Amino acid sequence: MIYLVSGIIMLGILIFVHEFGHFCIAKLSGVKVLKFSLGFGPRLVSVTRRETEYQISLIPLGGYVQMLGEGQGGDEEIPPEDEERSFARKSLARRTAIVAAGPLMNLLLPFLVLPLAYLIGINLPAFLDQPPCAGYVYEQSPAHRAGLRQGDCILSVDGQKVSTWTEANQALIGSAGQQIEVVVERQGENRLVELDAAVANVEDLQLRNLGVFPVRAALVGGVMKGLPGERAGLQPGDRILAIGGQPVTSWYDLTGLVQQAGGKPAEIVIDRGGERLVLTLTPEKQPDQDRYLIGIEPKVETVFKRYGPGEAVRAGARQAVDIIGLTLVFIQKLFSGQVSSQNIGGPIMVFQMAGQAAQTGVTTVLTMLAFLSIQLGILNLLPIPILDGGHLFFYACEFVFRKPLSMRAREMAQQVGLILLIMLMVLAFYNDITRMKWFDQLFGMFGG
Repeated sequence: MIYLVSGIIMLGILIFVHEFGHFCIAKLSGVKVLKFSLGFGPRLVSVTRRETEYQISLIPLGGYVQMLGEGQGGDEEIPPEDEERSFARKSLARRTAIVAAGPLMNLLLPFLVLPLAYLIGINLPAFLDQPPCAGYVYEQSPAHRAGLRQGDCILSVDGQKVSTWTEANQALIGSAGQQIEVVVERQGENRLVELDAAVANVEDLQLRNLGVFPVRAALVGGVMKGLPGERAGLQPGDRILAIGGQPVTSWYDLTGLVQQAGGKPAEIVIDRGGERLVLTLTPEKQPDQDRYLIGIEPKVETVFKRYGPGEAVRAGARQAVDIIGLTLVFIQKLFSGQVSSQNIGGPIMVFQMAGQAAQTGVTTVLTMLAFLSIQLGILNLLPIPILDGGHLFFYACEFVFRKPLSMRAREMAQQVGLILLIMLMVLAFYNDITRMKWFDQLFGMFGG
């Protein structure tokens, strides 16, 4: 339930900010606003103030601002006293500003909420500021096929020196070539590894998506109910020392050892608060799984940082710019085929992310809100009819040709845009469903 409620609230905030942008600029431009709606479909609640009806509708996946003279190219009948307040009668510059205000408000929101998150204080994964050394390289991954191995420390990406995981990820995402040259240090020697970006496009180019994971101790962060780990008595904070007589030096050792144990009972040696304990667990397969699981999650070590007002503004703004830049790079790579369409997410993913953020803390909620706001803003600026970007494209054509596109051309474009939008939504829902299965497989891969 928390996922659903958190998702609806977060989507509601993003939609409100977006539509409020349209609403404010329309009012400032002298346009009569007939309706301001959060959501689509049947009306749940409404109130009329002066000339505008404000309402909340049943389907919380969007919203709209209905303006006088906005439909059918402004050909509907308009009372003479409202002639000058029609959207269609406004200048091209004002119409453009009204339409652009929605997505621009979404892009501005992160510059407000991210500094607030840094001011309150934010938990960051500790490894992000550590040297980008591989604690584990998944054998079937693009990184392993390229030659990266456990223990390698990345020194540069395409000639750009990196000293932390954050810098390495940013350098990989920003790389433009099909072949990415990565220099690593292995046993005191520098080696060149060439990564094929085309092969790696099953996910975006981040180290973990390429199959490279940071050094991680075998510390239990969470125990899933009803699975072998809980039945054996494992608790959060336990350090796993051995399974079936085989030593465990990192979290990634669990994968092979759990599979070796199969469905047979195995002794697991743990350290709990300095006390050495021996437990017995029996890994098991879940329905539709081909791996044995024990039902535990790793402990993610974090560092809490709180920034002063000036530093928070600078850090928040820098983070917002970085997210915008990485999103634009992602879109460019998506259309060029360098990144798979499997990365596109929909409402289910938003609800999952919102629910997880709500259980973590206010700063995580603010960060997630900023991230999703940027995605929504940029998506709406794409030149797809029906979206704001499609209308801006029509206005650009009107500016170039000194007259609006014909009604027939706009109707055809709207129909094409609707088809594209439906296809995008279907793909997003499909990815959301398959991604849920992928998460299950990921937990299984690490013995979780």
